[in-house]
Amino acid sequence: MIEARHLRVLRAVSTTGSFSAAARELGCTQPAVSQQMKALESSAGTPLLIRAGREMRLTQAGQALVRHASGILAGLTAAEEEVAAIAGLRAGRVRLVSFPSGSSTLVPGALAALRAAHPGTRVSLVEAEPPRSVEMLRDGDCDIALAFRYGEACGEWDDLVVRPLLADRLIGLVPEGHRLAGAGTVGIGELAGEPWIAGCPRCRRQLVEVCETSGFTPRIDFATDDYPAVIGLVGAGLGVAVLPELAIESVRAKGTRTVTVEPAVEREIVALTLPDLAQVPAVAATLDELARAATR
Repeated sequence: MIEARHLRVLRAVSTTGSFSAAARELGCTQPAVSQQMKALESSAGTPLLIRAGREMRLTQAGQALVRHASGILAGLTAAEEEVAAIAGLRAGRVRLVSFPSGSSTLVPGALAALRAAHPGTRVSLVEAEPPRSVEMLRDGDCDIALAFRYGEACGEWDDLVVRPLLADRLIGLVPEGHRLAGAGTVGIGELAGEPWIAGCPRCRRQLVEVCETSGFTPRIDFATDDYPAVIGLVGAGLGVAVLPELAIESVRAKGTRTVTVEPAVEREIVALTLPDLAQVPAVAATLDELARAATR
C-alpha cells in the first residue's frame, strides 16, 4: 500500500536529486530516506529511482507517481486543514430540527450564543414535531432533534444520546371573561363541560388521557398544530385549552387568562443526537448552548 509519507519522500528526492539532500530537507536521516524509498518501490512493484552518477533520477514509473503525488498530497493537506478547522470549531455545520415552541424560545438564544462563541459554525433549522423529528435524526436528515415526551416511554430513545433540557408544565388557558378566569388553580375536572381546543397529535392524546383519568372525555371542537391559532380561538371565547408553558411564553396571549391546572402535567424537553454525532465538536457545542438556554 502506498503511503502519503512515502510520497513526500519521493517528491523530495525528485526535487533535490539525492537521498542526503532529501533527508536534510525533510529533517530526517539518509538511511531513513533510503528505507522509505525501498518500502515505496516494494509497494509499487517496480523501481522508481535509478542512480546516475551522484544523482538519483526517476524512472518512468517514478515520474508518473511524482506527477500524481503533488495532487494527492495537496488534497490531503487541504483535508487535514479542514478537519482541524472543524475540530477547532473554526468551521462546521449542524442541522437542527425543533418543534415550533422550542424554535421560538430555546433555539434563538442558543444559536445566538453559539454564533458569538464560534462564528465559523453554521446551523440550519427546520421544524417538525416528534416522533417525526426523531425519525429524521435516525434517517440522517438532521444532527440534533429538539423533542419532547409525556412520561417515559420504555425504550423509546434507547439508541440515542438524550440531553435533558427542562420540564415544561402544561398551563390552562381560558377566555378573558370565563367563570374561572380569576382562579389561581383549577382542577381539570372543573372544565369537563367546556368545548376544548387541542394542539398537536401527541399533545392531544395526552389531553384525552389526563381528562379521562379525571372522569370525563373532553369535547374537542377544534384541533390545530399552530399554537397562536389555539390562543386565538380561546381568546375569541370558542373554548378552553391546556398548552405547554413554552408555547404560551412564545405568543402574546391576547384575550385569554392562564390558570394552573391540577393534577400537574409536565412534558420533558430534550435534545437528541446519535452516539457518533455527539463526539463532533460543533454538535457538542450546540447541545451545550441549548442546555444553557434552557436554564435561562
